[in-house]
Amino acid sequence: MRLRVLVMCVLAALGMVQAAVAQEQAWVQLEAQPSLTEAEDRARALAAEFPDVAGFQIAEGWYALALGPYNPEEAAGRLSELKRAGAIPRDAFITDGSTHRQQFWPVGQLAVPESAPAVEPATTPEAAVATDETVAEARASEADLSREDRMALQQAMAWYGVYEAKIDGAFGKGTRASMAAWQEMNGFEATGVLTSTQRATLLANYQADQAEFGFETLTEAEAGIEITLPMALLQFDHYEPPFVHYTEKNGSGLRVILISQPGEQDSLYGLYDVLQTLEVVPAEGERRRDERSFTINAQSASVQSYAYAEAKGGMVKGYLVVWNPVDAERMSRILPALKASFRPVGDKALDPGLVPMDAAARSGLMAGLEVKTPKLSRSGFFVDAAGSVVTTVEAVAQCGRVTIDHDTEAAVAAQDAASGIAILTPKTALAPQAFARLQTAPARLGGEVAVAGYSYEDKLPAPVLTFGTLEEETGLNGEAGLSRLAIPVLAGDAGGPVLDQSGAVLGMLLPSAPKGAKLLPDGVAFAAQAGVIGQALTAAGLVATTATTTDLATPDALNAAGLGMTVLVSCWE
Repeated sequence: MRLRVLVMCVLAALGMVQAAVAQEQAWVQLEAQPSLTEAEDRARALAAEFPDVAGFQIAEGWYALALGPYNPEEAAGRLSELKRAGAIPRDAFITDGSTHRQQFWPVGQLAVPESAPAVEPATTPEAAVATDETVAEARASEADLSREDRMALQQAMAWYGVYEAKIDGAFGKGTRASMAAWQEMNGFEATGVLTSTQRATLLANYQADQAEFGFETLTEAEAGIEITLPMALLQFDHYEPPFVHYTEKNGSGLRVILISQPGEQDSLYGLYDVLQTLEVVPAEGERRRDERSFTINAQSASVQSYAYAEAKGGMVKGYLVVWNPVDAERMSRILPALKASFRPVGDKALDPGLVPMDAAARSGLMAGLEVKTPKLSRSGFFVDAAGSVVTTVEAVAQCGRVTIDHDTEAAVAAQDAASGIAILTPKTALAPQAFARLQTAPARLGGEVAVAGYSYEDKLPAPVLTFGTLEEETGLNGEAGLSRLAIPVLAGDAGGPVLDQSGAVLGMLLPSAPKGAKLLPDGVAFAAQAGVIGQALTAAGLVATTATTTDLATPDALNAAGLGMTVLVSCWE
């Protein structure tokens, strides 16, 4: 009823057609084109789908394409129906036709009723925009508005992104600037004072949007969260502490996950790390994390997401929103409503039990969401205090990006196919627990060696030591720079350090024979020797550190040296 009253006010204010006709006429404006040729081309395309499409010249040489005419209630219903079906642009809106001038489509026909007098086309740019009231008359009619009416106008302008100040009903400089911006955006003269027609049009379109998205302010009592969600596009799915899942409705492609659990900064940071592992949180995009909150605004060609969480009063609460980038215009209207309405309420949070945040997240958040996984993972090891890493060329071949220990992005500083060695430099500063000291003393054939590596790639959280013996200081055909080992290593160990009994690095484990090559017996492996590693580091402008002792290390010292310097190197699409 209110929408009908608003639109009737729009149409009743027009002096362009007979009053009885004006009260029944409204249009759904789809788009505007800057030239007649482009407008006619678009009209032909639209006419194949919409038999009631019409085209009109509007302000300053632009041409509008609209559906109609309808009565006001039909126009509002048609707009909501077509937007929900994704059949028209998301910024389509209801208009009374006050800016429509000469009709150019359908050719030879009039879309307006014959009883309406013809409107003379504009002859100059100044005459292109008509108004139903002068600025003085608009100010006079504006004076009759209640505070609630004024706040409703500010709320509607905020929805369309032209008003960001407090909703207080006060029409100061900021509100006037917002009115002018809305007028310009909709083809009206930017006076900064809305006429009666414009006020009604603004409110009618705002209410049509609200009906399209079905906004509801929800209070999740169990989670202690209040938020406004577009329930025409979402439906509640399930609780799985510490998460509340809302899935898409009617193929909207929108998902929202509310986050609520007891915890402080450590839980907040754990949540931040877990979100990075999800397919719906692409690596590209802005991240910001401080002591008490974080935001993630991530986007790829196929998915976009926004996450926010805060730690306050012993609880971590937030949300994750996921959508398709093609819905960017729709989300530009939905996301601000979610952001502005989110607030923790009460002193309650979903209780995930005593499991750590990472474990809870992996069992709850992962339900229905795919976790990002690398193409492959191999081992590597630190070679200096700055965090430079040596690994195998196999680990960095054809990668969109490379990471060290999941979280640290790395650049490939050098790689040499002949030796099989690649060198990585971290993009953020690292402080390794240990780094390699290359053994320059002659190695003892038959001596015990150990390989530190991620044998099972990223399936285990830490590297392991595998023990074997040094069999020969050349390749099978006498190749220099290679060491042959008798050791039961796996594919994930490739790139890991080969240690002698003093804890010094004898070499880097190379991958097994490539596909199609002769298969070697189980337990036979090869390593690039320490001297070859040193040459590669020097060529890359890095300084190799050499071992100063050959004394036997204790088992604990050997374990600490090997595992402290070894890292997981992952190759991502």
